[in-house]
Amino acid sequence: MLIDKFQEYVTREKLFTSKDKILLTVSGGVDSMVLMSLCVNSGYTVGVAHCNFSLRGAESDEDEILVQEHARKYGIECHNRRFDTVGEMERTGESMEMAARRLRYTWFAELCEEHGYTVIAVAHHIDDSIETFFINLLRGTGLRGLTGIHQQVGRVVRPLMFATRKEIVEYALHKHIPYREDSSNKTTKYLRNKIRLGLTPRIREINPRFPFIMSRNIERLMAAQRFIDGAIDHIYADAVSDDGGIITIRMERITDADTREFVIYEILSSRFGFKGDVVDGLCRALQNETTGRRFYSRSHVAYVDRGNIVVAEVSDEDSCQVSVKQSQQRAYCGNAVLYFEVVDVDSLPTYNVADNVALLDADKVEFPLTLRRWSEGDTFIPFGMTGRKKVSDFLIDGKVSMAEKGRQFVLISGSEIAWLVGRRIADPFRITDQTERVLRITKEII
Repeated sequence: MLIDKFQEYVTREKLFTSKDKILLTVSGGVDSMVLMSLCVNSGYTVGVAHCNFSLRGAESDEDEILVQEHARKYGIECHNRRFDTVGEMERTGESMEMAARRLRYTWFAELCEEHGYTVIAVAHHIDDSIETFFINLLRGTGLRGLTGIHQQVGRVVRPLMFATRKEIVEYALHKHIPYREDSSNKTTKYLRNKIRLGLTPRIREINPRFPFIMSRNIERLMAAQRFIDGAIDHIYADAVSDDGGIITIRMERITDADTREFVIYEILSSRFGFKGDVVDGLCRALQNETTGRRFYSRSHVAYVDRGNIVVAEVSDEDSCQVSVKQSQQRAYCGNAVLYFEVVDVDSLPTYNVADNVALLDADKVEFPLTLRRWSEGDTFIPFGMTGRKKVSDFLIDGKVSMAEKGRQFVLISGSEIAWLVGRRIADPFRITDQTERVLRITKEII
């Protein structure tokens, strides 16, 4: 019985006790509705938090009503908050997923302080962890990303990590627990859904025990990562110095040449948010003794100095300038990544694309491209116009907020702005009747 497994798992993993006051995060989906039932029927002291992100119209409101009614049935307190998620995305430049995550966890923390909750319980399960494994495998996040979803991080716990989605749905049907299906879960627009609907069912056909085998594999990967973290902490204490926020990684203190690049990756990715391919470029610069080139994460800049790696926070005055080579497939700018590909013009289904996509005549583009923050005095010829316009005036006309202006990048070909990233391409680089090859650039928030 699922409730017996639940109680055994919570006790064995020491996730919470009868003395805790638990904040249940309940969306109205089957996972969180079952979690509410299991906690209430196990005698724990709980309250419910429901977030309405106002993204699915009437669907979102109906989710909210279901959660409130079911919490009332159990006689437990229900906290509800509606968020202007779209407005927050516009204000911060974050993706929908990142904005929603930040909003809800900030609110959860406030509820804990106001109402004395000691634990925040989230309804992730085995299948969620497996999907995260494959997402990170495809993104090349390294070993750390392959450890799936952790059962406990601070006061956030995941007491359903012993169960599969199939077990949870069967329990809901058996116990007549109402729940709602998010219509967005059925579309293959999102990578997670492609894995959930396409990949994992095929693997289960090969081996029905796949979820439990993967769960065990992820546990071993977590153990391996904990071992690595301990070793990296030891190296960090010996090899890294901090002088007023200027971090220096002293290469002579990292003696094993065979694992040096791995150690650098672990330090820079886990502590400063650098991506794998950026670290690869930095390691090549280190090996070739190339100085002057700067490498960026969302918050930090790194460079080679006298055989060492120096890391500092990105200042407001830093242009974050990087070079994009002709063969390069992606580049990072602030909180976004740009993906580059050259395609035949005849393969394009339409020339009408979203603002986060640029279609440029590949034969008009001069490599290497330069990607940097915009600066006062920058001008370009916006698509559809013949005269030049200041970037500052273009942003003012578009009613772009100060926060968004600070994150605005330009992509430069030769000496000309080819794309005001995420907003408007420059007219000289547009596709025409003579265009044969197209440079397609896609911006994604990370």
